[in-house]
Amino acid sequence: MAADRPRVFVVAGPTASGKSALAEALARRLGGQVVNADSVQLYGAFRILTARPTVAAERRLPHRLYGILGPDDRCSAGRWRSLALDAVAEGHAAGRPSVVVGGSGLYLEALLRGFSPIPSVPPSVRRDAVRRLEAIGPAALHEELRKVDPALAGRLEPGDRQRIVRGWEVWLATGRALSSWQASAPAPADLDVRRILLRPPRDAVRAAIESRVSGMLAAGALDEVRAFLKLDVPADAPVRKAHGLRPLARHLDGELTLDAAAELTVNETRRYARRQDTWFRGRFAADHVFTGPPAVVAGEADALARQAMGA
Repeated sequence: MAADRPRVFVVAGPTASGKSALAEALARRLGGQVVNADSVQLYGAFRILTARPTVAAERRLPHRLYGILGPDDRCSAGRWRSLALDAVAEGHAAGRPSVVVGGSGLYLEALLRGFSPIPSVPPSVRRDAVRRLEAIGPAALHEELRKVDPALAGRLEPGDRQRIVRGWEVWLATGRALSSWQASAPAPADLDVRRILLRPPRDAVRAAIESRVSGMLAAGALDEVRAFLKLDVPADAPVRKAHGLRPLARHLDGELTLDAAAELTVNETRRYARRQDTWFRGRFAADHVFTGPPAVVAGEADALARQAMGA
């Protein structure tokens, strides 16, 4: 690999596929650092609920961009890219290669392919967009977005409040569709990249998700949710997209049994994992693809790291 460019390994795949174990093993062998590319692990409110690396793991070697945002903060793919490139550059200057790990496909695409500069949206315009969402609901705003930005609307689910509002506010602020901005010629960063994709069998992912949810509850996820609900966090804050937040909040409100809340958490996480797998299969050009179940990835992380490094 070229010595004059930052050396970056990207570990991608659906949630609960074993990415963190492989990333840590790879960073340890490289003498490098782990850089987070998971949109919810950016927030400090939910270490347990978002399956963020443990305190012990973060102490074993440098972990960047974990828990750096407050609960009412926002992070676009463009902002994350800037933060990630700074972290990669700082690691490179210190002689540490970076292992970028996460399941947020748009973040990884922004890093690898570049990200079109989108003008800042004035706070007043964003407030107008949020008020419109609250007045007519996400499904109706999704239909309005379809009239001005059909390409973006076609990629979004009608319930994706955050991205629907984002598309609407950019159109209000600029008079130009967000998809048009995104299609502008990107400027890829000058990185020496190797891409690693985990694609375990779906039944193994479901089993891993079930185990993860049980472990989260045992580790205190309900306490995290209880503490979060005491905060004055806007209804459309991105941190509220953390899987399990809504079902566990409903349990704490007495609407659901804990078993029902856990099952809903498993199901919404499983649906998300399927969407991730589809996205990566179609848009992530991997140099290495590992198809073993998550338990095998965790158990064989060192061997897979050697293979990914070309050893």
